[in-house]
Amino acid sequence: MASTFLSVPLHPSSSFPLITCRTTTTNFASRTPREPPPLTSVCQNPNPGFTAPSSLTCSLQCPHFQSCSGCTHEYNLHHPAIVDEATDFFKTLGVSDFTFDSCRLWGWRCRAKLAVRGSSTEPLIGLYQEGTHNIADIPECKAHHPRINAAVELLKQGISDLCIEPYDEDQGTGELRYVQMAVTTYDTSLPVSQRYQNGKVQVALVWNSRNENSPSSEKLNALANYLWRNGGRRTKINLIHSVWANFQTSTNNIIFGNRWRHLIGDAEFWEHVGGIDVSLAPSSFGQANTKAFDSLLRKLQKYVPHGASVVDLYAGAGVIGLSLAAMRKCRLVKCVEVNRESKMSFGKTVERLPASLDCSISWHQADTSVEPLSWLVGSEVVVVDPPRKGLEPSLVDALRTMSSVELKSKLPERGQR
Repeated sequence: MASTFLSVPLHPSSSFPLITCRTTTTNFASRTPREPPPLTSVCQNPNPGFTAPSSLTCSLQCPHFQSCSGCTHEYNLHHPAIVDEATDFFKTLGVSDFTFDSCRLWGWRCRAKLAVRGSSTEPLIGLYQEGTHNIADIPECKAHHPRINAAVELLKQGISDLCIEPYDEDQGTGELRYVQMAVTTYDTSLPVSQRYQNGKVQVALVWNSRNENSPSSEKLNALANYLWRNGGRRTKINLIHSVWANFQTSTNNIIFGNRWRHLIGDAEFWEHVGGIDVSLAPSSFGQANTKAFDSLLRKLQKYVPHGASVVDLYAGAGVIGLSLAAMRKCRLVKCVEVNRESKMSFGKTVERLPASLDCSISWHQADTSVEPLSWLVGSEVVVVDPPRKGLEPSLVDALRTMSSVELKSKLPERGQR
C-alpha cells in the first residue's frame, strides 16, 4: 500500500497538545544501468468539485502483488477503506475534520531494506514472502522510487560479474546478506521540479563478516567500486550517492550489525524536509516516504504555538523536533531517543539550523518508558512518533493523567545529557 499519513487537527491554543506522527530478476547483458523511467503522475485526493478517480486508475498494477509481502492494498489507493474506518472512529471522539493525504501513490518509497538471496548467477533481491523466508524478487517495484529499482538492477549485475555469493540462511554462508537503499532527493544544483526524479541512492551493503579485514573484503571493495564506476558521479546516469558497508554475522533476523564503514562516494547524506536540511547516516531511522513526511511536518507545524516548549519522544535523529524549533521559533526543544547512533546526525542537522535561532536544543539518549514523567516536565507540546509496537504503557499513563500545569509543578526540568 502506498504510504500515507493521517492527521487530526488540534486546537493551537491547547496548553498541552499531544501530536502523534506516523507515516503509515533478470539477467542483464549491459553493464550500463538503464535510465529510470519517468515517475507516474499521481491521483489527487477527492475534494468538492473533483470527480474521484476510478478504482482501476488508482490501482497498484504491480506484477509482484500476489507474491510480495510489501503491499497489502491493490485498488483505490487514493482512498483506502481504512480511511473511512478512521473517520468514523474520530467522529466518536468529537473530531469531525479528520483529514487524509495520499500524496504520491507510486514511486514513493525512498528507503528500502531488501534481502539478497539466490546465487551469484541468478541473484534475488526483494522481500520475504508472507510467513516464510522465501524471497520474492521484485524488479521494477511500483512502490520504490525508480532510482532504487535502477540501483537494484545495477547491484544484480555487479553480483553476477564479480561472482559475489548471496547469503544462505540455512548454511550461514555467502557474502552479501541484505542491502539498504536510501534516496536523497535534495540536490541544490538542480531546479526544484527535477530533484525528486533525479535522486541519488545511498547503498548500504550488509556483509557476512565481522569487519573489513575479513578474507572476503577484496570482494566487498570490488563491488563498491563496481557500483561507483558504473553509476557514480562521473557516469552518465549519476545514480549512486555513496556506498557503505555494514558487518553482520549474527544468525538471527536482525538486519544490521554494529559496525559500519564508508567505502566510496559522499560521506554525508542530506535531505530537505519540514523546512530544514536533515542529515541521516545509514544507521539512522528515516521515513520511507519523503514527500508524505514533508507534507506531514508542514501540517503539524500549524498546531504548535510560536515560542513553545517542545519535547520530541522517540525522536530518532530529531527531525520533527528540529523542524519545529526552526519553523515555530521554539524556546526549548528536547529530543529523546534510545538509539545512540542517531546523535551524530542530530548534531549535523543542528549545525545547519539558522544561526539566529534562539532556542535551547538538546538530544538525550534514554528509554522514554522509564520515568516518562521526567521528560514531560516543562513542555507545552509533546510530539510522539512511536515504533510499530506503539507507546509503552507507562508513557500512555503519564500522558493520560498529567496536565501541563501539573507537570510544571511536579519536577524540575532535567539538564542536558
